Amino acid sequence: MHIAVTIAVVFGSAWLLAGLTAPYWTWVAAACGALAYATATQGGPDTLLIVLWCTCGLAAALLIPPIRRTLVASPALTMIRNLLPPVSDTEREALEAGTVWFDADLFSGAPRWDRFLAEPAPALSAEEEAFLGGATAELCPMLDDWGITHDLRDLPPDVWEFIKTRGFLGMIIPKEHGGLGFSAQGHSAVVQKISTRSCTAAISVMVPNSLGPAELLLHYGTDAQRARYLPRLASGDEIPSFALTSPSAGSDAAAMPDRGVVCRGAWNGQDDVLGMRVTWDKRYITLAPVTTLIGLAFRAFDPDGLLGGDEDLGITLALVPADLPGVDVGRRHDVSKQAMLNGPTRGADVFIAMEQVIGGEERIGQGWRMLMDCLSAGRSVSLPATSAAAAKFCARNTGAYARIRTQFKTPIGKFEGVEEKLANIAGQTYALEAARCITAAAVDAGEKPSVISALLKYESTERMRSVVNDAMDVHGGRAICEGPSNYLSNAYQFIPISITVEGANILTRTLIVFGQGAIRCHPWLLKEMEAAAETDRRTAVRAMDRALGGHIRHLLANLSRAAFHNLTGGWFASAPKTASGEMRHWYRQLTRASASFAIAADFAFLSLGGMLKRKEKLSGRFADVLAELYMSSCVLKRFEDDGRPDADRAFVHWNLQRSLWRIQGALQGILQNLPARPLAWVLRLALFPLGRRRLPPADDLGHKVARVMLEPGEARDRLCRGAYVCMDKDDVTGRLEHALRATIDAAPYERRLRDNAALSDAEMSIVLAAREAVAYAIAVDEFDEDEFGGVPWRQQRHREGTTA
Repeated sequence: MHIAVTIAVVFGSAWLLAGLTAPYWTWVAAACGALAYATATQGGPDTLLIVLWCTCGLAAALLIPPIRRTLVASPALTMIRNLLPPVSDTEREALEAGTVWFDADLFSGAPRWDRFLAEPAPALSAEEEAFLGGATAELCPMLDDWGITHDLRDLPPDVWEFIKTRGFLGMIIPKEHGGLGFSAQGHSAVVQKISTRSCTAAISVMVPNSLGPAELLLHYGTDAQRARYLPRLASGDEIPSFALTSPSAGSDAAAMPDRGVVCRGAWNGQDDVLGMRVTWDKRYITLAPVTTLIGLAFRAFDPDGLLGGDEDLGITLALVPADLPGVDVGRRHDVSKQAMLNGPTRGADVFIAMEQVIGGEERIGQGWRMLMDCLSAGRSVSLPATSAAAAKFCARNTGAYARIRTQFKTPIGKFEGVEEKLANIAGQTYALEAARCITAAAVDAGEKPSVISALLKYESTERMRSVVNDAMDVHGGRAICEGPSNYLSNAYQFIPISITVEGANILTRTLIVFGQGAIRCHPWLLKEMEAAAETDRRTAVRAMDRALGGHIRHLLANLSRAAFHNLTGGWFASAPKTASGEMRHWYRQLTRASASFAIAADFAFLSLGGMLKRKEKLSGRFADVLAELYMSSCVLKRFEDDGRPDADRAFVHWNLQRSLWRIQGALQGILQNLPARPLAWVLRLALFPLGRRRLPPADDLGHKVARVMLEPGEARDRLCRGAYVCMDKDDVTGRLEHALRATIDAAPYERRLRDNAALSDAEMSIVLAAREAVAYAIAVDEFDEDEFGGVPWRQQRHREGTTA
């Protein structure tokens, strides 16, 4: 009994010290105290106590820095140098780009919720609100998506002129340079609203305001470059494009074959100007067919030493006027039959002066770092905006369709199978809007969240895919018959475009999010890598000593926290003081999940080292956990920022249950596939001491979420806020809104008709008007044979019959 109590006390003390992230000396002191007590109560030393005292003495000796560095830090430095894979220049620049934000809290295992909730709530300025209600609201009715996509394969000339003259192409450009000077939140809101009307128009507006010449000039351009180009970009006198992807180098920028050779040539009437002769072959470039100013990425070389440095100068960015001799633009890719202007651009021995290098001569070779910095912010705005827009569009229109379309005298939205799809649409829409707003607000606060932006790129587009696919399922045949009345077809065809741009989602998920995030956000891993890269051995050992000690305390703390929280169901996990009692439960569960994620990551580092970089399936599962943690955090913050509306509680509960269930599945997959099985067994005890107990959202909860989409009201409007809503009953989506309201008005009379009750003429007219509105809203398009183009099918069949 005495031994059992002693073991329990020692184990409990160790657990407490680990959870408190206690410094090393407290562990030694506690061990010595326990041994002293054991020796005194034992009545004399024995062999075990002597061994333990010797061990404790050795541990105490490690308190002396020179001894600890010799026995621990120095061997660890050698081992880590052997384990870590070499880091390329492009990888290093990507790691150093952007900023670390709330993602670091999620990696820590102990998120600081009060600080996260204290972030300013997303908001638009009065000027941005006016632009949304003015120019943007004017633009949307001008956009006939069917005509743009199938007839013109481009925006109409009057739309292009409106976009240019009203400042849409210069939203991010400051007012002093002729732009609108909008925030990231404002830029995102405008793109989102346009996206709910036309993907083509949204992309045409989005690209000049995203990663490209304007943003690069704002951050890195010289004063002369800004003064020359920004006003022309803001006014639409210059149409920008940015050429990065080569046929043989997409995600692998280090393999970029496009070259610029430093030389002298003729420029603007001068014959002996220092510059570069550039050759490139790029594809998938949006706006390339109509561009007048190409932002170009290439590798610069100086074989003649004209700049006095190395021959290979590195990746460089420059502005290339499209009318220079040797520049080839104008051809188009047919991108999923969409009208977006996308195509190749090529150049053969095109001479540009050094003044065309973005940032001037001193920025030569810094192109990749410049791109990564800008991409960290740009990814946080553009694709989340279009993804949230697609979700809102589907939520509003699918909800209306599911309410007015009846089968067996019942709205199809009330069938449980359809209701399941509607719940996913509504729940995902709520989460996407939460992440869009909160991330854009962080960018406005000065963050360039590189890890969060990559995470949000893949997560928002994948969730959009889920929503659009479910909307297609609910609409059935209504969604597959092409024509002006099909409002879903273009959204469906746009999915692979958004999935592919700015890096395919497969690579984003399996290589970038966790691979980059683990190094950037882990409190000690980057410090260990920096110590290993230090050339001076003495300095490297000292740095490794500090980093290794911190890493061990961090690992033990998360192991203790994760095991404790998982054993107690998270009841004692941290939660913000300002959260309501009902929501505090979810904060505690996310804290619990964060601790589990952090310790699983450390165990993966411990067992795999540099090999984790090549374990893409494991990395992808870690990315899934991090994504669910972030999206759920945004859901909770949105609920607080919106003033805790009662009607939105179901959205929060649905999202949190779903996320925690998915986190459980991803962690289980990590445990099953972790190569070091003993570590996996220990980890399983910490993560699932009581088994896997998470369940997906219950059917009753899904019913509450789906019901919001079926009835007009504040909750439905709030779910789809920021979307363009047309009330014109002759418009492709306006007829749905009209039919929905007519159906709601006629519902009591329809019930009386089913009960064989008599209706007055006025009441019957309401019923008939609603039925007519519904018939018009659910109608699909049909065509004569000569409207299909080519040989009419009757002639073709006759010809085939004659031949036979």
